[in-house]
Amino acid sequence: MPIYVYECDRCGLRFERRQSMTAQPLVDCPECEGHVQRVVQPVGVVFKGAGFYVTDHRKSKDKAPSESADKATKARAAPSSKGKDAKD
Repeated sequence: MPIYVYECDRCGLRFERRQSMTAQPLVDCPECEGHVQRVVQPVGVVFKGAGFYVTDHRKSKDKAPSESADKATKARAAPSSKGKDAKD
């Protein structure tokens, strides 16, 4: 359940209430019985994974393909050389 922040128009009291999203907003202040309104709060956003920040370490575009190509070439060369040696 989300936590909503309310502020009283009369006394300025700010308080929080845990309510379901379908519940009706509060209208009365618990201190002075004045009118309260919900306060719009910023939403917390969490970015997970690599690549969201400039400080993240990313592989350069030039390095990644050549490294993978070198690995693929070595993988292909290794079985064929073993196969020739085994047959001789």
